[in-house]
Amino acid sequence: MKADRHADIVVVGAGIAGLTAALEAAPRRVLLLASSPLTEGASSAWAQGGIAAAIAADDSVALHLADTRAAGAGLVDDEAAQAVLARAPAAIAALVARGVAFDKEEDGSLALGREAAHGRRRIAHVSGDATGLAVMRALADAVVRAPHVEQLQASARSLLVESGRVVGVVAEQDGRSVTIAAGGVLLATGGVGQLYDRTTNPLDARGDGLALAARAGAELVDLEFVQFHPTAIDVEANPRPLATEALRGEGATLIDRDGHRFMPAIDPAAELAPRDVVARAIFHQQASGQGAFLDAREAVGARFPSRFPTVFGLCAAHGIDPRTMPIPVAPAAHYHMGGIAADARGRTSLPGLWAAGEVASTGMHGANRLASNSLLEALVAGGVAAADLRERNQPAPAALPDAPLPLDPPRDAARIEALRVLMGNLVGVVRDKAGLTAARKSFATLLDAPGELGRRATVSFLIATAALAREESRGGHFRRDHPAPNEAARTRRRWTLTAAHDFAREREAA
Repeated sequence: MKADRHADIVVVGAGIAGLTAALEAAPRRVLLLASSPLTEGASSAWAQGGIAAAIAADDSVALHLADTRAAGAGLVDDEAAQAVLARAPAAIAALVARGVAFDKEEDGSLALGREAAHGRRRIAHVSGDATGLAVMRALADAVVRAPHVEQLQASARSLLVESGRVVGVVAEQDGRSVTIAAGGVLLATGGVGQLYDRTTNPLDARGDGLALAARAGAELVDLEFVQFHPTAIDVEANPRPLATEALRGEGATLIDRDGHRFMPAIDPAAELAPRDVVARAIFHQQASGQGAFLDAREAVGARFPSRFPTVFGLCAAHGIDPRTMPIPVAPAAHYHMGGIAADARGRTSLPGLWAAGEVASTGMHGANRLASNSLLEALVAGGVAAADLRERNQPAPAALPDAPLPLDPPRDAARIEALRVLMGNLVGVVRDKAGLTAARKSFATLLDAPGELGRRATVSFLIATAALAREESRGGHFRRDHPAPNEAARTRRRWTLTAAHDFAREREAA
């Protein structure tokens, strides 16, 4: 099959990982494939939290690693985490060189904040709560000026595989198929939040990259570990606006509808406990009818508009004045620790395919991501994968294997929304065997559905299957029927779509 386009490297996704990879791949010719215009559609631009870096005098990479390991609940890959954390100061410096204006102290040093489960103040922010957007704008400006990068606004529909190697991508642009031959393909498509009915993620975070990789035969890992941000603002909106964790770092407290704090009785770290602990506490508060509210009236108060302008604007848009009112909050799907299994260079189980950022899982985050480690990972992993692709210097094939050229049918909004509700109810903050089994069976009936519905069902099926297989509670995965961790289960479990089907058949036969 003749290709419509050729590129040395195709980068799918234009968040921080994808943009960094596109820039760092120079002088190789890069085709940057994104379904939305730059700075739109990527979770990176929505990140209110900052970038964690051990740069303070009382901090070190070893301390940062210790906090990362503690949050990761026994599943952090030390080598993968160390490799990223050690590059944090250089990543910050590179962004400063690109014009990112991090918040500063009066003496000109970086103003470092503290967030949940961090033992030191090590979070660099821009304008208090606008870090992701500032970084995205700087990288996007650089990409627009880069002569080696070509942009294509289109949506990837499938990976082309020949003799076990990924050799290209089929994309959809304006209702027609576009075939792209590539020397290497990097998936940087972000997370899965929009699989859930309550999420802080933008509309493009549907797990498409996982569906592409799984259908091509790649291995995925740690799929059950979904992080629910405890303090999404509890209003009717998709996505849910976010009340950044930095608020709790500044001293904001969690109270019930009677004004009583509830976190000190649950964890010694109270509001600064790991996200999974806080999310479950709020989940139970709501289930009991007590509700949950983030009270920043004393800790931030009149400084709110200048200190946290993004959150202040989001609250105001929904009739909430956080200077004088507690903010209603609820857990919402926020980050996926699982993803395409990738090594420290971003290589996956399929030759010719790399993955970086949230769509990948190297083991850095373990079972629960430490706050503000994700932007750091995206910056570092995108650059490392680009270097590996650049050095590999594989040319694009002259021709592509014959393959279907899928186009999406009209969006089946009703069935998609039903899937999202099912994920929220049965594969959410608290899970059990009965719910996971029902969810998996429901998703299995839609695996062959065309277009977006089938891709969503595929990833939902994989997550539910992985959650059913892990009969313990660890990090972001909590089973009410197996509420304790099980040392025998403390392992990272890899999946393929075939393995998930085999597991399902085994369970049904038992």
